[in-house]
Order: sequence, then structure tokens, then C-alpha cells
Amino acid sequence: MRLRPEGGIPWKIVAAFAAVYLIWGSTYLAIRFAIETLPPMLMAGVRFLAAGAVLYGWMRLRGVERPGRAQWRAAAIVGVLLLVGGNGGVVWAEQRVASGLTALIVSMVPVWVVLLEWLGPRSVRLGRPRRAVLIGVGGGLLGVVLLVGPGDLLGGGVDPLGAGVLVMGSLSWAFGSTLSRKLPLPSSAGLGTAMEMLAGGATLLVIGLVAGEAWRLDLAGASTKSVLSLVYLSIFGSLIALSAYVYLLREVAVSKVATYAYVNPIVALLLGAAFAGEELSPRTMIAAATILGSVVLITSQRAPRAGSPLCELPAGDLAAAPPAPRRAARILNLLRRGARGVVGGAARREGW
Repeated sequence: MRLRPEGGIPWKIVAAFAAVYLIWGSTYLAIRFAIETLPPMLMAGVRFLAAGAVLYGWMRLRGVERPGRAQWRAAAIVGVLLLVGGNGGVVWAEQRVASGLTALIVSMVPVWVVLLEWLGPRSVRLGRPRRAVLIGVGGGLLGVVLLVGPGDLLGGGVDPLGAGVLVMGSLSWAFGSTLSRKLPLPSSAGLGTAMEMLAGGATLLVIGLVAGEAWRLDLAGASTKSVLSLVYLSIFGSLIALSAYVYLLREVAVSKVATYAYVNPIVALLLGAAFAGEELSPRTMIAAATILGSVVLITSQRAPRAGSPLCELPAGDLAAAPPAPRRAARILNLLRRGARGVVGGAARREGW
């Protein structure tokens, strides 16, 4: 029997939504704080390697079968697309673009998914979308153009190079999410995600070393804020909020869970303005309304297909893509103990 507050909504569901909205919405600001005194690629690589190693060890201890060479190859491809192209782009771009604006551009992932499934490579193509979805795509593209247009347009322009990296990173994330449906990943989504984190994290470390970030790494000079932000990203962003997300996939309608896609950028914009002094110009607000309205239109008109990445996280929020509903049941069983005690016991029986 579930405990319910006076309004009749299970308190565990309320807590899980709060975790998904607030924790994932805050990860963009945490990334900004982390890279203030930590090299971006090395920071991201350490985050994903640590999370991937813990999750991989946990899956193996629970009896999940050792993956084969083909599965490692598939996981490496997806991990590089998601974590190097996607999250790596976010981490690098936040050196030049405010955290709230970063979240806003990254929220365009559903738009890129629609375009890839319509006009992309044959391996991921699914056909022409509905007219309402196409209107949403057009609105999203218009919002990005407004956001990165001439700097004197309503004030508050965005660095073009940073914005370009974010757009390419979002495309990489969308393509990796879509391609993951076709590759021979492990049947255990938890193990597959751990492998993706290990591959992506190792690649990020190599990129950081090649770029000379090791010479700029000063552990003695790393601020407490940066170190705590890295810990927050690894534990809260990658594990706690994820457990709450998968719990919600089982407990409520997918369409309601998908609301994180347009709530997270709002949270990121507000947190960036409140704690980092980021500007909320008229231009930003108009672009935000245009982009998020388009995302709402797309997610409300286009029911997620089996394995569709529309229910997956945007590139800045997670160590790797969370499961689509088709895979959620397997993952819920794997993480039911780890999810207990998370967000006020939000997942008593289920987990990722």
C-alpha cells in the first residue's frame, strides 16, 4: 500500500519527479562549476570512468554474463557518440556558453532525432513524421537561429563557436541514441551502459591528454566547488536521478516522464541566473519559449517507438543514455536495491 499526501499523489512519485527535474536540471550548472578549476575533458573522463567501473563491477557481481568482443565494439561506438561527441561537446562548450543557454540548445535533441529518422542514414531511417511534428522541428530550428543570430538582436547573443559545438554534440547524441537500437549491445542494459561509460570515459581521457590538459591540471589549485561539483555529477546526476527516472517509467505514463525534456532547461536557466549571474535577456526568453514549445509539440504528437531515444536524456545530463521503455523492465530489476533509499526511497522494488 502506497503512502499518499493529501492531494492523493504517491509521495514517492512526487520525490522522483523532483529528482529528475531538479537534479538533471542542475547538472549544467555543476559542469560549469567543475570546469572552473578542472580541465574539461579530464574531468568528464574521470567522471564516466569512475561511474562505469562501479556499475560494471556491480553488474558482474550480480551474475550478468561477461560481454563478448562484438558487444564491446558496439558499446564503444555508442559510448563515443554519446559521451565524447555529446557530453564532451557540452563540457567543452560551457567554457564559452552559459550553462542555461547550453541546456536550451541541448534540449533540441528530439528535433535532431526526428530529422535523423526521416532524412538520416538508411540504418536509422523510419519515415516521414506527422505534419505537427514537422512544425515542431521548424519551430525548434527557428529558436536556435534566434539564439545564435547577430549579437545586437534583442541583446544577449551566444558565442557562435560554442553554439556550433553544442549543435554538433546534440546531433552526435541523437545519432548515437538512434543507432544504439541497431547494434548488438548486451541484453543487460545496465551492463551495456557501464561499457559505454568506460569506453567514452577512456576516450575523453585520451583526448584530454592529447590536448595537453594534464599540464594544466593543478590538483592543489582545484577549488572545493569544482571537486564537489564533480562528485555531484557522478553520484547525483548519474545514479540517483537516473534511478528515479526509471522508477517513473514504470509508475506513470511515458508522456508525463518525458516532461523532463522541457522542464530541465527551465531549471538550468533559473539556476544559472540565480547562482552564476547568467543573463536572462529578452532574446533568451523568446528563444527558450520557441524551442521548448517545439519540443512540447514533438513529444506530445509523436509517440515513442520501441527503443526510441525520445525518452532518453539530453547530452549534458547523464553518463549515458537511459533505457527506453522497452528495456526498462529488465533494468528495473537490476537496480531495485540501489534505488532504495534514493530520493526518499523513490524506488522500493525497481531500479535501473
